[in-house]
Parts: sequence; structure tokens; C-alpha cells
Amino acid sequence: MNTLDSQFLIFSCGEEDFALPIQVVKEIIGYSHPTYIPMMPKSVLGVINLRGNVLPVVDLNLRLGREKTIVTKRACILHVEVEKEKEKISIGLLIEKVNEVIELSEEEMENTPDFGLKFRNEFVKKIGKFSNRFVIILDVNAILSLEELSAVEIGATQNM
Repeated sequence: MNTLDSQFLIFSCGEEDFALPIQVVKEIIGYSHPTYIPMMPKSVLGVINLRGNVLPVVDLNLRLGREKTIVTKRACILHVEVEKEKEKISIGLLIEKVNEVIELSEEEMENTPDFGLKFRNEFVKKIGKFSNRFVIILDVNAILSLEELSAVEIGATQNM
């Protein structure tokens, strides 16, 4: 595993710490209120203008089946890139706060347990261990499923 593959962005939503591989995170954007798009899934808050491009914004807490994210000074949008049918799609994830970037070796990651999670297990890729803490490593492709991406993509283009 090269260094880039072992780096993760750690962020918080609720009381849990989550992680995404650093290579899927394109940038961290200060929160700006999304423009509402009718008939989108509940977790899709709308779209923002990112340097002239439409960026759909998904509330990660809502997507995980929890309460809506409360926007504070530390709330931000993670601009992530996912693959859909061999095409790269940009999505914004609303999170509560960014914590740090860490490196995790394979030995510091374990498969997900079948119990104890407060959301769907298929959203979790691994559990990482560092500094006597655990971090939930998310599967960004599962969180932003093909069906949801299609709805976001179709809605964003029809309403522009």
C-alpha cells in the first residue's frame, strides 16, 4: 500500500468519527446554503455553485438515517469524487467538522462488526484504530449509491 492509499480524512458527524480515503476528497469547502431542488431524496439538500459547476450536496447525517446536520461555524462540505459507470461524479457531503488527516496501516483496520452500528452496515468499509480511538471508514460509493446519484444527476440537469 502506498502512502496516499493509507491516508484518511477524519471528520465528525454526531458523536462518531468517520474517515474517507484522502484520494476521494477533492477539497473542503466552507458551508454555503444549497439551492433546493424539488423531488430529490430527503438527504439531498440541493446544489451549490462551485466555480461555475453544479455540485449536489448530500447531508451525511440524513443519509446515514440520523437527524439533519446542525450547521455551525465548523460545518463544511467535503467535495468528493465517486465513480459511476467508469465516469467520475462530483458530490458534496455536508459534515459537522473536519478533524485531521491520519495514516492507517492494514494492521490498524478491521472488518466491520455485525452489530453495534447506528446505521446501515453496507456504508462502512472498515473500522480504523488509532490513538486509542476508533474511526468508521466509510464506503463513499455505497453512501452515494448509483440510484441516488442518478436521481441527483437527473434532477440537477432538469432544474438548471
